[in-house]
Amino acid sequence: MRNAVTEIPAAAPEQALRHFQAQFAFETDCWDTHEALQSGEPGFVLIDTRSPQLYAQGHLPGAISLPHRKIIASKMSAYPPSTLYVVYCAGPHCNGAARGALRLAELGLAVKLMSGGITGWLDEGFELAIGDRP
Repeated sequence: MRNAVTEIPAAAPEQALRHFQAQFAFETDCWDTHEALQSGEPGFVLIDTRSPQLYAQGHLPGAISLPHRKIIASKMSAYPPSTLYVVYCAGPHCNGAARGALRLAELGLAVKLMSGGITGWLDEGFELAIGDRP
C-alpha cells in the first residue's frame, strides 16, 4: 500500500550506514551528554545559546551561557583550538543551537549539537541548574 512513508523508497543499506554514521559527527543527545558530564571529564565545553535571562531560569549543569550572536573569535580564544563544543537551546522548536553551531564552525572550531535541547533534557528526567553560574 502506498502512503507518505512508502511512497519514496528507503535508501540502500550502504547509503543509510554512511548517513547515520555521519549524523553522530554532527549531533549528540541528552542522555549521552548527561553521562559524559557525570564522568567529571566530559571532553567538551557545553554552551547554552539562549539569552542570559533564560539561562538563569534554568540550564544544564556545567553549561556556560553564550548566546549564539555572541559567539565570536575573541571569546572563543579563551579555549584551546582543539576544544570540542556542544551547543543546545530550548528544544526542537528552537534554532539557536544550530545558529551557535554554525558560528563555531565558521570560526573553524569543532562542534556538535545536542538534539532535544532543554525540552529533551527534561524529558529524560534530568534536572536543571538555576541562576547565572554553570
